[in-house]
Parts: sequence; C-alpha cells; structure tokens
Amino acid sequence: MAEEKVATPTEKTEQEVENIDTTADTSTDTVVKDSSKLAKPNFKVGDTVIVNYKIKEGEKARIQPFQGIVISLKGSQISKTFTVSRIAAGSIGVERIFPLFSPNIDSIVVKTPGKVKKAKLYYLRKRVGKAALKVKAG
Repeated sequence: MAEEKVATPTEKTEQEVENIDTTADTSTDTVVKDSSKLAKPNFKVGDTVIVNYKIKEGEKARIQPFQGIVISLKGSQISKTFTVSRIAAGSIGVERIFPLFSPNIDSIVVKTPGKVKKAKLYYLRKRVGKAALKVKAG
C-alpha cells in the first residue's frame, strides 16, 4: 500500500506560496508611502501660529483662522496632533486640537517663533489675561 501524504491546512504548495507573495496586501506600505509625502511641520511648541481651517456649512465652505500658541504636539506619523491655545473675549481660554495632516487645514502660518524649555506648555492654562500669552521670543 502506498502511503498518501495528506496536507494539513497550514501547509501550502509551492504554487500557493508564489500566489501569496505576488498578491500580498500592501495597505500598510501605502500608508507609509503616503505619509512620507507629507511635509514636516515648520513650527514647534511655543510658536504663535495662525491655523487656517476649512469649515463646511451646508454647501458653502469657508476658511476660519484660529490664532494662538502651540502648547503641545502629540502622536506620531500620520496621527500626529497639535493643540493651540488662545485667549478669547472676556479672558476666556480656548484650546483647539488639530490633526496635523488633516485635509481641512488650509495652511499653518508661524506669526512669531517662541523659545521654550518644555515640550508641553500646560502651565499656561493657569495664567490669566496677557500672562497666558507670554512666551519668550525665539
């Protein structure tokens, strides 16, 4: 009696292995390639920036500027975010978190560069009035 070799589900023939190699899913490779096209941010924590953000209201679209101090940068690669803090009317602090590579960001303009020694400027939240905007000019 000749013994028949029964293939287990985990074993694959050479042809199946070749087909797998040629049809490999490269979705992670395309994300890496797309993120390599994105420009490195030209601002850092402590800079006063103007973020021009696209807002859609029904069928109309407009650009709304948001000016403030960058108090933090978080995340890595494509999921990177930054937080901008500003003082609105009546000494009310307003913070907004923006995804760095969002298609809704029209432009980011550095108004004044800042010189700080910390990576996160959360201590500015406790300050009131003009003191909340004081960062050394870089």
